[in-house]
Amino acid sequence: MACEVRTVKLSVIGLSCLQKLITHDAVAPSALKEILSTLKNHAEMTDESVQLKTLQTILVVFQSHLHPENEENTAQALGICLRLLESNRSSDSVRNTAAATFRQAVALIFDHVVCAESLPTSKFGSGGQISRTGTVTSDVSRGINRSESLENEYVAGGPSLMRETVTNAGKLGLCLLEDLTALAAGGSAIWLRVSSLQRTFVLDILEFILSNYVAVFRTLVPYEQVLRYQICSVLMTSIRTNAEPEGEAGEPSFRRMVLRSVAHIIRLYSSSLITECEVFLSMLVKVIFLDLPLWHRILVLEILRGFCVEARTLRVLFQNFDMHPKNTNVVEGMVKALARVVSSVQVLDASEESLAAVAGMFSSKAKGVEWSLDNDASNAAVLVASEAHSITLAVEGLLGVVFTVATLTDEAVEVGELESPRCENDPPAKCTGKTAALCISMVDSLWLTILDALSLILSRSQGEAIVLEILKGYQAFTQACGVLCAVEPLNSFLASLCKFTINFPNEMEKRSSALQSPGSKRPEPLVDQRENIVLTPKNVQALRTLFNIAHRLHNMLGPSWVLVLETLAALDRAIHSPHATTQEVSTAVPKLMRESSGQYSDFNILSSLNSQLFESSALMHLSAVKSLLSALHQLSDQSLAAASSAFGPASSQKLGSISFSVERMISILVNNLHRVQSLWDQVVGHFLELADSSNQHLRTIGLDALDQSICAVLGSDGFQDNIPTGTHGRSQEMGTRLAELRALECSVISPLRVLYFSTQNIDVRAGSLKILLHVLERHGEKLLHSWPNILEMLRSVADVSEKDLVTLGFQSLRVIMNDGLSTIPANYLHVCIDVTGAYSAQKTELNISLTAVGLLWTVTDFIAKGLIQEPEEKEAGVHSIPKQKDGEKAEEQALGISNNVNDQASLTNMVDYDKLLFSVFSLLQKLGADDRPEVRNSAVRTLFQSLGSHGQKLSKIMWEDCLSNYVFPALDRASHMAATSSKDEWQGKELGTRDGKAVHMLIHHSRNTVQKQWDETLVLVLGGIARILRSFFPFLRCLTNFWSCWESLLLFVKKSTLNGSKEVALAAINCLQTTVLSHSPKGNLPMPYLNSVLDVFEFVLQKSPNYTGNAAGKVKQEVVHGLGELYVQAHRMFDESMYTQLLAIIDLAVKQAIITTDNFETEFGHVPPVLRTVLEILPLLRPTEQISSMWLILLREFLLYLPRSNSPLQNEEDESEHTSSSDHLPDAHMKVKDDMPNGTASISPTKVEAPSLSSVSTSSLTAGIPSYLFAEKLVPVLVDLFLQAPEIEKHIIFPELIQSLGRCMMTRRDNPDGALWRLAVERFNDILVDDIKRLTVNGGPTESIGKPARTRIWKEVADVYEIFLIGYCGRALPSNSLSSVALRADESLEMTILNVLGDEILKSSIDAPLNILQRLVFTLDRCASRTCSLPIETVELMPSHCSRFSLTCLQKLFTLSSYCKETDDWNLARSEVSKISIMTLMDRCQYILNRFLVDEVELGDRPLPRARLEEIIFVLQELARLIIHSDTAVVLPLQSYLKTGLAEENQDKRPHLLVLFPSFCELVTSREPRVRELVQVLLRLITRELALEKVSLTS
Repeated sequence: MACEVRTVKLSVIGLSCLQKLITHDAVAPSALKEILSTLKNHAEMTDESVQLKTLQTILVVFQSHLHPENEENTAQALGICLRLLESNRSSDSVRNTAAATFRQAVALIFDHVVCAESLPTSKFGSGGQISRTGTVTSDVSRGINRSESLENEYVAGGPSLMRETVTNAGKLGLCLLEDLTALAAGGSAIWLRVSSLQRTFVLDILEFILSNYVAVFRTLVPYEQVLRYQICSVLMTSIRTNAEPEGEAGEPSFRRMVLRSVAHIIRLYSSSLITECEVFLSMLVKVIFLDLPLWHRILVLEILRGFCVEARTLRVLFQNFDMHPKNTNVVEGMVKALARVVSSVQVLDASEESLAAVAGMFSSKAKGVEWSLDNDASNAAVLVASEAHSITLAVEGLLGVVFTVATLTDEAVEVGELESPRCENDPPAKCTGKTAALCISMVDSLWLTILDALSLILSRSQGEAIVLEILKGYQAFTQACGVLCAVEPLNSFLASLCKFTINFPNEMEKRSSALQSPGSKRPEPLVDQRENIVLTPKNVQALRTLFNIAHRLHNMLGPSWVLVLETLAALDRAIHSPHATTQEVSTAVPKLMRESSGQYSDFNILSSLNSQLFESSALMHLSAVKSLLSALHQLSDQSLAAASSAFGPASSQKLGSISFSVERMISILVNNLHRVQSLWDQVVGHFLELADSSNQHLRTIGLDALDQSICAVLGSDGFQDNIPTGTHGRSQEMGTRLAELRALECSVISPLRVLYFSTQNIDVRAGSLKILLHVLERHGEKLLHSWPNILEMLRSVADVSEKDLVTLGFQSLRVIMNDGLSTIPANYLHVCIDVTGAYSAQKTELNISLTAVGLLWTVTDFIAKGLIQEPEEKEAGVHSIPKQKDGEKAEEQALGISNNVNDQASLTNMVDYDKLLFSVFSLLQKLGADDRPEVRNSAVRTLFQSLGSHGQKLSKIMWEDCLSNYVFPALDRASHMAATSSKDEWQGKELGTRDGKAVHMLIHHSRNTVQKQWDETLVLVLGGIARILRSFFPFLRCLTNFWSCWESLLLFVKKSTLNGSKEVALAAINCLQTTVLSHSPKGNLPMPYLNSVLDVFEFVLQKSPNYTGNAAGKVKQEVVHGLGELYVQAHRMFDESMYTQLLAIIDLAVKQAIITTDNFETEFGHVPPVLRTVLEILPLLRPTEQISSMWLILLREFLLYLPRSNSPLQNEEDESEHTSSSDHLPDAHMKVKDDMPNGTASISPTKVEAPSLSSVSTSSLTAGIPSYLFAEKLVPVLVDLFLQAPEIEKHIIFPELIQSLGRCMMTRRDNPDGALWRLAVERFNDILVDDIKRLTVNGGPTESIGKPARTRIWKEVADVYEIFLIGYCGRALPSNSLSSVALRADESLEMTILNVLGDEILKSSIDAPLNILQRLVFTLDRCASRTCSLPIETVELMPSHCSRFSLTCLQKLFTLSSYCKETDDWNLARSEVSKISIMTLMDRCQYILNRFLVDEVELGDRPLPRARLEEIIFVLQELARLIIHSDTAVVLPLQSYLKTGLAEENQDKRPHLLVLFPSFCELVTSREPRVRELVQVLLRLITRELALEKVSLTS
């Protein structure tokens, strides 16, 4: 009712309500007719809103359950839309809405048909609209996806057979389709009741129906007939161009819609409309060649491009037409038409501009944007752009064909019709399968046209995007050809691609585009390394494409590899050329800057790709790898042949190609190590050819390649497990694997042997040896089966005369011996030893011989690790050594035989280590007789080092063999050669000439004769024997033949000391000495061996007078030194007889040295060397407790070498009678040592009177010594020994030592400048002070020492003091050389001996008899009387030190007489000394005072001498200070009343002043005021002493 009012507002509201009701299914289907009538009426209203609402309601009706089911309602509803569309009164929005509503209504109607006919319901949209902003590759991919979806949907969802009958809905759609076809043809629609409609719009609707409802036309026959007879007819009529179209038919939009419709028919219905589609395609191809507007041709090209980029469409077209013998080759025609468009670029006037525009279009597509001209572009620019657009479309079409072929090929691979390029099997000889046959047919018919067009556009284009796209096409088509085994297209595309890889400046002529067969040779471009090589971006991309193709088709290329490798070789030369650059970088830029730029990274990328290509050969199957190697070999051979006849740059280029081929062969080998055995001969054969070339550079290349190849194979994982295992449980597969490894190893190493023995060229031989060295250094531990070849090769090198070859061979041997012995199979070890011996004996290079000898030491070290002793031998070897103390167990274990069993017991069964060791010893023994001293000395050292280091592992039998066959025979041979060799001096090697005279190398005098050189060898042999004896003597002495060997050694030592060779003699002595010193402390040295050594030493010294000189002195010195060390180490083994023999030998050495010495040493104040050595060892000869009686012999023996003279001391000693032994010691101590609880031995009469060992008189000895040098050195040593002697022996020898020291002190008169008397004084003081300290500590002498012995000691002491102090001290002795410093030192020494006597001896509690004390005090008094006893005239001439000495002695008397309660330790001895001293002092003071008075009277007015005045003043002062003990005062000569009348309370007693009182009274009248003053003081002291100072008259 609201709609019937026909007002705008109500109509709109009513239509809206009506829409909602229909949407919610609230309207009955019977009301549809009334609703359509209402809508028709409202459509005639002029209001736009009402019209739009009406169209909206119609669409709602079609979408709801009210969908029209009969023709009338449907026609009425569609008619409303068409009338609004064609009405002049309708606005644009209404027209657009009406068009959209009509399109949707048509779609809904056909959807209803599909549903009613049970057809597939999927829609695909407009399939003919290909994106214009993407690459061809993406377009092909999208086309493939749509085609696959359509095919799958049609096959799965629709019926397999077409139907002629249709439903009512189908009839309704058929009526609509027929009316639309009539309208498209320009007629009227009877059913729709429309007289005319815009044809473009109708064609758009038809195109929509054809593209979205394919199943309807393919299934329902009425529809298919309408398509075939009506629609195709209309399109054929519309597409014709033979007449000028009129009206709407000539508009571009109409042409576009016609072409799109045709494209859909061809794309979707070509299988059923064969004839129609053939006509359509023919007409489209012809249009391109007609003189039509450019836009028309562009539209056609877009259609053809669309066909090309859709794989399914192109496939169907090719199958239906080109592969059908009765049909036209439409696909081939399309491709040729597109190629013709591309080739038009050659004739265009503005070709460069067009090509630039083409590049711009491709660049825009690559970026995803649509290319467009500027708004103000000129007509010429538009024309150029249009031409470029047509070329772009043609290129894209051709690329679409290429990618389609590639896609279809991939599809054939996926379904299994073709083998994948990555398959591991060889490609089949013939391709089978429908898709594969299609691809092959397409390639055969299209490749030539495509190649010409693409190569043309690629050669003319520079843009990055178009170049990339075309190269992608190259890559895709080439890969497809490879998969399809299309050899000719493959090679042609590769050849064409290679043209674009590198630009060569000297290439002036274009290459012919003629095809090349696989066997044809493509001329290699000549690259001059001195000219610049510029790689453009196109070159770089072309190279990358080539790499991609090679990677993809590496299994398919076969003979085509040659084309690729020639280009890659040129690339390699360019990469390594210093003048190569990319186009973006100027050639004027230095190379350093180019390398740092981003553009120059292209070279790095290309180089990496070049390497990766060959690294990926591991993924190829074996036949492909062999083909690649054959191609490389062919390339190298071609270059090798060309290089032999070329010169200059051309030759360098050929060598570069050879180097490239070799490097790539190595790369392939390295990356195919898992199957290297199949490739080895092919690779190494070429390397050997190069290594044997006459060209030095080629030889170097071949040798380096061989080196790298061998090391690479041996370093592979396949050799990691190449380790021998046990034979038990070895499976057949393991045996096969080991056999393969054995064969591979031998084949890898054998080229070195072949190369060495097959040529005489030194460089080639050296190269093979260098390779062998590298192999051994890096992989020697992996070799097992090739050692015979290696060792044979090295053995032959040792005999050549070329130094370089010997050096290289020995380097390899050194690697084997140092690092590879543990890995060499056991049966080859003896060969290694023989080869080492050959290098040791060769005469080409001395250093090699020496080093080879050192390698023999390495061998012995290795062999020693494998030595295992038999249990019996071990037991015999170990238990034969005496058991040691706990502290010596560790060291003794080193001397024993090792008990450890080698872990490699199984290997020991295979290796005879004893035999190997003796073979080494035999070689060393032979080398020990070499005429070159360096070699034989090295061999001797090695022999004994081996025995010394590994002797603990040798059995008894082996040791006996070594001693009898190697050790002592070496000594005999060296001794014989030293004795029989020439003594003639010879000049060294001639170095050149000077002034016509030869200049020789200087040779040291110790080696300038053959004999001296053999002496050096002999010294080494002796040193080796000493080492063996030092290390293994306890074990060796258990051998059956050792004593005979020892005797032969002793005999040699005796002989060697007589032949005049100092070095040999010293070495021989040292050999014995070392043995004794090493084993005597441990008790391992039996007494016979020790006695034999002593006998030898005695023999040497007994025979020493027969020869003199420096050598004899050295020998004696060594013997003496050895005796000292011998005693130190073996002192526990010495008894009295052996000790006596020892002293006798030393005494003999001393006597010989004294008698035979010359004055050379003494003139310069030096003791002869032998005597120096005696002095050194003398402190070491302290007798042990077991032979304490030897102290007397030792000390007396050497006391004889101190000065002896007919001095008063000696005379007195001679006149005195020696007391018996009972006088020396009490009877209680005359017991044997064992009876004494404290172990102190008594002194027997024989001990007391032990005679000297010397058979030479003292006078003869002293006569042989021109000075006291030896005595000076001997005195301190003897005194030290004396101080260390036991008490009994010390007291026995004490008097004799005092006598000897006294005689030494007396030498001051004859030799006041000498040091002997000084040393004697010091040591005399030392022993007396030591004795006093002992007495003080012990409270007197020990009980074992008798009083007579002590009395004799004190007698000798008193004699020495009396003689030396009175006769040699305080006197003006003649001396011309003493300086003031020395005089002061001597004076100080005199004062020291006085201090010792006065302060140490006489003040101590000594056990000296009274008469001895009196003698000592009287000695001091006699020394103190010198000043006062001389006449006045003499006193004036006396030196000052004499008066000082006299005063000092006088002071000692005062000191001994005085008493100080705080400091003095008063005792009986002290009291006796004080009594004696006070009486002597009083007499001396009385004499001095009286003498002073007499002298003063005689002199008159003359002054007294200074010394006399100082003396009187000193006496008066000391008398005043003197205080005496009461015990001392008793002996004073005073009256008894004076003694008793002294003041009892006076503690400071000076009764001695009373004795001198008369003299004091006389001195009162002296002229000297100082004397009178002192006398006055003394008188006052006397007054105080008599207590008279308190007496007065008043009292």
